[in-house]
Amino acid sequence: MAKSKIQFQKGYSLFEFLKDYGTEAQCENALFTWRFPNGFVCPECANKTCCRLRRRPRVWQCNHCRHQMSLTGNTIFANTKLPLTKWFLAMHLLSQTKTGLSAMELKRQLGVKYDTAWMLKHKLLQAMKESDDKQPISGIIQLDDVYWGGERRGGKRGRGAAGKTPFVAAVAL
Repeated sequence: MAKSKIQFQKGYSLFEFLKDYGTEAQCENALFTWRFPNGFVCPECANKTCCRLRRRPRVWQCNHCRHQMSLTGNTIFANTKLPLTKWFLAMHLLSQTKTGLSAMELKRQLGVKYDTAWMLKHKLLQAMKESDDKQPISGIIQLDDVYWGGERRGGKRGRGAAGKTPFVAAVAL
């Protein structure tokens, strides 16, 4: 039986993660880099120079037109009081587990209330789903089909049995 390639991929340990994203400043720098890969560009006037406001954290202002833009605006981090370090740690924990992570376990790991952990998990999973939906599957694709449903006595056996729901899964290799 062939072994899965995923089992032998180099992981990203918690120690390495905390070294890269352990402070709020590191998380803000990473978010700034992800949002503006070619540097800041004002959405109003296309100016490339900006400054950070001291009294309002995570807010950047264009030096030309004075348009203000929140670093977390129009992202899943918008309108939240939760520190970015907890968001980033939740992303790491959710992406590193093979079998998924319950909201209760996320609550324990992050030290937040259950409702907060549930909201975090669902926002992150929704963002992952939307990201996957943007890119169609391509390359070598493996398909499998299953008929989902309980066992019924005396009914038709095999494929397409009455009362069973067909289910198809596709994976890009």
